Amino acid sequence: MRSWSARGRTGAGVLLAAGLCVTGLSGCGGDDKSVELGTVETRSVAEVVEAAGAVVARTQVSLKAPASASVDTLRVDSGDTVKKGDILLTLDSPAAEDALAAALAAAEEVGDADIDIPTGGEDLADGEAAQAAEDAFDDAEALARTLPEGPARDAALSQTASMRASFAAAQAQAQMAIDRFTAGLGSLAEALSSISAAGRLQTQAAVAAARRTVEALTIRAPANGVITLGTGAGSGVDPSALLGSLPAEASALLGAGAGSSAGSPTGGPITVGAPVEAGGLLATVIDDSELTLRAEVDETDILTVTEGIPAEIELDAVPGGVYPAQVKFVDLAPTTSARGGVSYAVTMALQPGKLADGSDAPRPRPGMSAVVSLQVAEAADAMSVPASALVRDGDRDTVWLVEGGKAVRREVALGAEGQEYVQVLRGLEVGDRVVVRGADEVREGDKV
Repeated sequence: MRSWSARGRTGAGVLLAAGLCVTGLSGCGGDDKSVELGTVETRSVAEVVEAAGAVVARTQVSLKAPASASVDTLRVDSGDTVKKGDILLTLDSPAAEDALAAALAAAEEVGDADIDIPTGGEDLADGEAAQAAEDAFDDAEALARTLPEGPARDAALSQTASMRASFAAAQAQAQMAIDRFTAGLGSLAEALSSISAAGRLQTQAAVAAARRTVEALTIRAPANGVITLGTGAGSGVDPSALLGSLPAEASALLGAGAGSSAGSPTGGPITVGAPVEAGGLLATVIDDSELTLRAEVDETDILTVTEGIPAEIELDAVPGGVYPAQVKFVDLAPTTSARGGVSYAVTMALQPGKLADGSDAPRPRPGMSAVVSLQVAEAADAMSVPASALVRDGDRDTVWLVEGGKAVRREVALGAEGQEYVQVLRGLEVGDRVVVRGADEVREGDKV
C-alpha cells in the first residue's frame, strides 16, 4: 500500500509557504461553492510505500526427528550457544535399525529370487512392483526433507532423485526387453537381466533411505546459534513405511520393527528417555547476530522499490520506536496471498532504532511484526501543489488554475507523489494560484 509524506521548508517567514496560501470564499454562478486557493511552491516531497513485514534472524533452522524414537542422550539445554557440527542429542530407534536390517535382507533376497516374465501384454509401469518402487522413492524423498536445510539435505534429495531416474530408465529397458522377447526378437537372458536390474534399483532406494535414517539419529547443530528444545511432537514419514515398499518376496521380513514402541511425546521440552514422533520438532537453532527485515510489497508498488533505498521500521512491540533500514534485495519470484493477490518479498538491513524521547530502542527479536515505510522517491526543492488540488480527468492529472479570477483546467505531469503534496514536473509555474479544496465543485470558467 502506498502512502506519502512531505517535509516543508523551515525558517522565519516561510512557514506559511510550506502549507496553503488561503484566500477567501467566493460564490460561482449563483450557487455557493466554497473553495480554497493555494500557491504553487517549492518543497521537498517524499513518496513512501508501506508494507507489512517481520524481523528475520541471520539463521533459523528447525531440527526434526528422522524416525519415531526416544531421546538417548541430550547434551544441550534451551538457551545454550552451540557451534555448527556440535552433537546436540542422539536418538534410539529400534524401528529404524530394524528397517535397515530388513531392507538389506530384502535386497539380498531379491538377488536370489526367481524372476517371472510378465505375459499377456502386461506393462511393468502398471504393476504392483512399479507402484511399490514409486512409493519407496516418495517415502525416501519425504524422509530427506525432514533433514535440516543444507548440503546434507540437498545431497539426500539429489541421491533420491538420481535413484528414481535410474529406476525409471531400468524399468523402461526391462519393458523393452520383455516386448522384444514376447515378439521373438530378444533372448530370455536379456529379459531376465533387465527385470533383475530394475528390482535391484528398487531395493537400493529403500536401503539408502533406511541407512540415512540410522545415520540421522545423531543430531548435530547445522549452524552457530542459540538452541531452543522442542517437544518432539509432529507428523512425518516414519522410515518403517519404506519396508512396505519392498518386493513381495521380502514380505516375511517386513513385519519386524514396522511399528515404534516410543509412545507419544508428552508436550514439554524433550528430555532423556522422552519419546519423539517421526518429523517431530527436536530443536530450533537461531543465530540472531545479524537481523534483517522481510516485507511483502504489493505488485502495484514493487517496481518503485530498488536496492539501496532507505526505509523506516515501526514494530508493534515497540510503540513510538523507529528503526532505520535499507533495502538489500528484492525477490524476483512472486508470492501469492490467500486472497490471490501477488506480492514480492523485500529484504532490508535493520539498524538500531530510537524511541520518541531519543533514547535507544530495544533490540528486536526474530519474528516480531512490523510496518515498513519504504522511501521510493524524494524530490528536493521541487515545484509542488497539495495533493487535494489534483482532479482526475480520464487518464489525465489536472488542476484548476486561476487566471484572471476564473478557473481554467490545466493538465500537469507529476513526479514524486506525496500524501500531502505532489511534485509537478510541468504544466504550472512557481507562484501560480490553484484550487486546493473544493476542486470537484469547480467548473471551467467559474469565478474564484
